[in-house]
Amino acid sequence: MAISRVVLFLFFWNAILWTPARSDLVILKLDRKIDLTSQTVRVTSSLKIENAGPSTASKVLLAFPSHQARNIAELRSFYREGKSKVSSDQLRVELVEPQGMPPDLTFYAVQLQKDLRRGEILNLDVLAVFTHSLKPFPEQISQTEVQLVVFQDSAYYLSPYVVKVQSLGVKLPSKNVESFTKFENSKLIDSEIKYGPYENLPVFSYTPIVVHFESSSPFAVAQELLREIEISHWGNVQVTEHYKLVHGGAHNKGGFSRFDYQSRPFASESSSFRHLLARLPPRAHSVYYRDEIGNVSTSHLRGDSRKTELVIEPRYPMFGGWKTSFTIGYGLPLKDFLFQSEGRRLLNISFGCPIEDVVVDDLIVKVVLPEGSKDFYSSVPFSTKQWEEIKYSHLDIAGRPVLVLKKTNVVPEHNEPFLVQQSFTAEGASDASFWIFLLFVAYIVFMHVDMSISKSSASYISKLQWDEVQTSLQHVLSVINRCLAVHGKLEASLRDLSRTGDVRSCKAARKAADSVFKELLKELNLALGSLQSSPQAAQIWPKVEELVAKERELQERLILKHSSVVDSYEKKHSGREIENRIAAHEQKLVALRHEVDDLIEILDELC
Repeated sequence: MAISRVVLFLFFWNAILWTPARSDLVILKLDRKIDLTSQTVRVTSSLKIENAGPSTASKVLLAFPSHQARNIAELRSFYREGKSKVSSDQLRVELVEPQGMPPDLTFYAVQLQKDLRRGEILNLDVLAVFTHSLKPFPEQISQTEVQLVVFQDSAYYLSPYVVKVQSLGVKLPSKNVESFTKFENSKLIDSEIKYGPYENLPVFSYTPIVVHFESSSPFAVAQELLREIEISHWGNVQVTEHYKLVHGGAHNKGGFSRFDYQSRPFASESSSFRHLLARLPPRAHSVYYRDEIGNVSTSHLRGDSRKTELVIEPRYPMFGGWKTSFTIGYGLPLKDFLFQSEGRRLLNISFGCPIEDVVVDDLIVKVVLPEGSKDFYSSVPFSTKQWEEIKYSHLDIAGRPVLVLKKTNVVPEHNEPFLVQQSFTAEGASDASFWIFLLFVAYIVFMHVDMSISKSSASYISKLQWDEVQTSLQHVLSVINRCLAVHGKLEASLRDLSRTGDVRSCKAARKAADSVFKELLKELNLALGSLQSSPQAAQIWPKVEELVAKERELQERLILKHSSVVDSYEKKHSGREIENRIAAHEQKLVALRHEVDDLIEILDELC
């Protein structure tokens, strides 16, 4: 575990804690805040630094244990003027390897805008954002248990400089704290743990602390996110985002009970999440949300001239360790994101993940430029890997250039605008226009050519007979689909029964379904008679008979399940007893639904 590494680390540093400071800089006062209210850990440090030596200083070193530095997603530094005013100019922070420093530490250098002279004081704010720093403990919980996590750090600020006065505040998501490390000047006030103040600490002071607390915030982690931003100079920007999402919290154990989830929603929601919020750019249009099965209708879109928000709901609640994949797509007005400057075209669009509070392990952004673009490059406010590709689309001749940017460990702080500059030649657009014109001419010629078949020919009569078969088949499939819709209403009545316990309403739904089934059976028999009478239907008739038989078997099984659940509720059986009683029915229903869906798909292709 990380804590064991920290202990070894401390043992190693006992020999150097009393060595003199390696710099003339002294931290007069330091106030550190650790925010643990979400899965992303944010550490804000406010430093008051004095140059007590004879020479000037051009940089300030920041030190992190190497095991902790691996989880750094973003590191920023700003000048602070007064108590609360922070400069908007971000200072440059870079990874360094200073001489004579401990090998198990990782160092970053904040480059000052101007040298700090002897006796001068500056105020500096440092923001460090960490991912995967909260560890579930226990690692497995049931769906009704709350999620507990462990966080490890130091009560003292790890620094190569002497710290005169320092304090630490750890902000938690709630007052529910299992335990935390206690020693001098430590206390829990509401949902915040405070350590300090501590005075006159030597260089590299480190005292480990462990906080074990309740966290019900969603640990949504996108293991992979591919964003494709396609630019069309015809007036549109098309954005397509492919997600592979996992719940990174404590894994679910003991299986999943739909009945318990619906009957005790507040208990289940503490260890799972059901909704995600995506903040899209203003004036986003043609928004869709789909997965491998097809379009997902459980989404809500709202927006105005300043924002567009998409609330998406996966097909099932996300518990710890569960995964899902889906795609979000939308269009944007080109004029809002593409500008011209000194003969070049500039694309200004956001880089990171638009879904709120999601950590992205691997993010790839592909900017697909119009054919004919050249001399293109990007300007991103943080480090990324970049390369180029070619994509071929409709009517392309040489292909469209693609600028690819990749970044790991992406957090909401990376959802910032970035620039792509390009030069554009008209030759590519002219080639596409020529092919569009040629296609238009070919279409006019095709529409004026008489390619009809004589009405007295055998092929024409055969076509009419096949059209009649297709019409009858469509009628059969329509009746079957209406039967399946009634199946859905019966299943919905059982869900309402588990939520409300209203047996009378459930029986009324069953009575209404029986009445509809009788009417649909009459209509189905008429359609089947018409279909069977046609000789052209001989090849598809076995599949139609099989579909009708499977639907009837499915209907009978569903009615048996419905009767069993209602009878169990009247006899006051427990939820577990009900699930055991209908388990065999449920397995058979799932298999029959798949068979019916496959047969409908086969016959649909013939219509």
